[in-house]
Order: sequence, then structure tokens, then C-alpha cells
Amino acid sequence: MELAKDKLYTYDEYATWDDDIRRELIDGIIYAMSAPSIKHQRIVSNLNASFFQYLKDKPCNVFPAPFDVRLNADDKNDTVVQPDLVVICDKSKLDDKKTCKGAPDLVIEITSFSTAKHS
Repeated sequence: MELAKDKLYTYDEYATWDDDIRRELIDGIIYAMSAPSIKHQRIVSNLNASFFQYLKDKPCNVFPAPFDVRLNADDKNDTVVQPDLVVICDKSKLDDKKTCKGAPDLVIEITSFSTAKHS
């Protein structure tokens, strides 16, 4: 799917794209995401396993990417990111779209050259 470079998008539009291309939406602007490296995936997998074991009998859950975090879902609804790992303790933040509405309790982003460009 070809997206216009000069158009601002919303989460509702983002949610309709089913082309398996990894993207984030920040202030309505689309950012393409490259596939993570093997080293990156190993780090994320190890952290996910550790957090999963630690949180097993606790009210919090860990979710690895791809998992949509809608940072301003209640007003502009134009920012959705996919951090490498998120921990969510407040179950009311999980909506029927299987996303997190609002900020997770913990966000972990394994930085790389491609993610450093967004800061």
C-alpha cells in the first residue's frame, strides 16, 4: 500500500492497513520500521522471558512487539508506537482492539541506529 508522504494519519486509518509492513504513527506522520537484527531479537527475547517469569503470579503483563501503544487515544488519536517490550499493570488500559490506550507502566526500547533517528 502506497501512503501519501504529505498526509497526516490517525490510528483509525493505521488500523485498517493489513499489508504486514512495520510502521509507527507519531503525530500523524508515518515512520517505516526496519526488521530487527538477530542480536536485537535475542535481547528482546531474553528480557521478555525474564519479565514473564517475574510477573507470572502478579497483576502485570509483559507484551513484546508488535504491540500497539496508543499514546493519545482519547484526543487526537494520531500516535501509535510499538516499543520492544511493555509492561502493563492497569488492565483498563487494554482495549478491545488489543492495544494499550495510554502510557504503559514500563516501556523498554532496544536502541539501534534506526530507532535513534526518531529522537
